[in-house]
Order: sequence, then C-alpha cells, then structure tokens
Amino acid sequence: MNTTPSAARVAVVTGAGSGIGREVARQMLAAGYRVALAGRREAQLKETADDHPEALVVPCDVTRQDDVEHLFDAVRRRWGRVDLLFNNAGVFGPAASVDEISLEDWNATLAVNLTGSMLCAAAAVRAMKAQDPKGGRIINNGSISAHSPRPRTVAYAVTKHAMSGLTKSIELDGRGYGITCGQIDIGNTATDIMDTIGVGAGALQADGSRRVEPTFPVSDAARAVLMMAGMPPAASVGSVVITAAGMPFIGRG
Repeated sequence: MNTTPSAARVAVVTGAGSGIGREVARQMLAAGYRVALAGRREAQLKETADDHPEALVVPCDVTRQDDVEHLFDAVRRRWGRVDLLFNNAGVFGPAASVDEISLEDWNATLAVNLTGSMLCAAAAVRAMKAQDPKGGRIINNGSISAHSPRPRTVAYAVTKHAMSGLTKSIELDGRGYGITCGQIDIGNTATDIMDTIGVGAGALQADGSRRVEPTFPVSDAARAVLMMAGMPPAASVGSVVITAAGMPFIGRG
C-alpha cells in the first residue's frame, strides 16, 4: 500500500452526491486526500466538491461496467494511482416481504447495492495490483441490516448480508498484493434514507408497532470511515459497527 502522507493519497468515493458519501468526501478533502467523487447526479457531486482543487467529479452509474471503468481510468489519468475506495453507493429498495417484492424491484436493488459494489471493487483491485507501489484499501459500506434486518426489507437486507461475503473475499484474495478490505455497518445516522424508512416519525418494528428511533450526526459516521481509511498499511480493520446510542439493534424488536 502507498505509504505517503494522506495529502498524496488518492480516494474514490461512490454515492458522493448526498448522505454519508458526501460527508466522507468532504472530510477526506479537508484531511488532505485527493478525492474522486462518483455518483449519478453531476450537479450534486459538484455541490459536494464545492470547487475544491483536489476534487474530481466523475458522473457514474455503478451498475454500468463501462461507467465504472471510465471512473477509474479518469482517476488514474489525473493522479496516477488509487489508494482507497469507499464503496458507498446504494439504495434502500422497496418496502416488501419476499412474497410481495417484484422481480424488477429485486434485481434493481441488487444491481446497485451488490453488483455495483462488486464492479467498483474489481476496478479498484485491478488498479491497486498494477500500480507501483502495489496495494490499497477498500472500505465497503454495509449496514446494521447486515446483522439484523428490519421488517419488509428483504432485498436490502440480502444485499447487505452479501456485502459481508464480498468484503471477506476481497480481503482474502488481496493479501498477496497489499490490498485490505473492511466493512463499516452504520445504524441510524441522520441522512435522507432515515426519512424514507420513517425513523424520525416512527419506524416499523418486528412486533408490528412503530417507534421513533434515535439518530446520530452523519459527520460522526464519516469520522469512523476516516479512521478506517487512515490506519497504517500493516493494519486491516475488518469490521466496524457504529450506531445511534439506544437504537433498537441489540435486542431489536
């Protein structure tokens, strides 16, 4: 892995137009990283970048392999290497149980959350193997749902469980190349997706009731990602779980 200071390290952040991705990208830029901001909506990426000289805006649909290859080609042309990928792009998907979800909605959720993460990781690993010095770090954004799903979230829960397998496989296969991979599972940070599932107004619980759940600032979630990113090459952070204090996760429902 590149051992130069963070001022020279190159990071790719997917889903950088909003939420956790936006905050991680901004904190990385503030910490001296060179950051490629990827996402489907260019205008929102530009808002995240805020004309920072070390920000590179690259519109990208992670479900499209050509878009992903273009993203990593653009990063290598600009800075010559890739030191870090924050695999963050994702969607919550429809509210449905397994007998209710349509095949179209199922496939659409898996395409973004799982296949998109695989495509980005594959491109990052190829770059990390080829560069000199070799190596780098991948951080996958999982979810508390990788441990304990919410009711009626079958597609989302399956993708986040699968993300754990992707993380471990990348970590194992990357060992000989100085590539590490870890996963951060975040619960109830205050982003728009929390409004989608009604956390602030009353989220559906396992017993059928609705409960207002606590949240915590997205800036604190981003700080945890930066902690993982900033660890020395000799250390691999395999898993971090960070939740709002008091959210119904341990003993959920």
